[in-house]
Amino acid sequence: MPQLKSYLKIISIFYILEDANLPITADMVKKIIKDNHIFNNIILVLRPRVIKISLKSDMSIIWFDIWDIQSGSRAKGLINRYFNVGSYIAIIWSANMNLGVLQCKNCWKWGHTTGTCRIQEAKCIKCNSLHKSEHHHQFAWCCKANRKTNPSRLETKKGELCSYSFRCSNCKGDYQLDLNLCHFWWHWSNREWHYKEYQKLCESRRQ
Repeated sequence: MPQLKSYLKIISIFYILEDANLPITADMVKKIIKDNHIFNNIILVLRPRVIKISLKSDMSIIWFDIWDIQSGSRAKGLINRYFNVGSYIAIIWSANMNLGVLQCKNCWKWGHTTGTCRIQEAKCIKCNSLHKSEHHHQFAWCCKANRKTNPSRLETKKGELCSYSFRCSNCKGDYQLDLNLCHFWWHWSNREWHYKEYQKLCESRRQ
């Protein structure tokens, strides 16, 4: 039978799990789904995405996509279902498909295009310095010799790969600036739902 993707999210779940005393991760969510009977015969399309509602909030939203059939009956069987996560009760809602987020190819920030970028100089995708990415070897400090560092740094010869570790300037993660592993990517991709989710969460707690 032909399959399609259904898009769901889990709300009313704490960002720091009581049992583990650690921020909830995609692997933790996968285990929660695997161990709960309401997810029987449910197959995830990708790893779940965990987003903290805001910097000052203790709650999170978890987006997850499942393989469904044409009628969407698997998703319908999950929507508005409650289930336990430790001593807490979470709820599943439907979600919109994420078609992607704009990223500037000039400064590599999320949420705007190159044509609307406010900085004049281009930034390198690898070291975030003020030069084009293709000129990284020629201008980047990390490719220049420096005997004052400990250990001393050797010059990267022409044709060799730079040994500098990727560093995302948006979230400081250890990956290249244009990867959607960045937490800011998830924030921008789901920002239109954050305030509504928070309002609904507050309303459910008042009831």
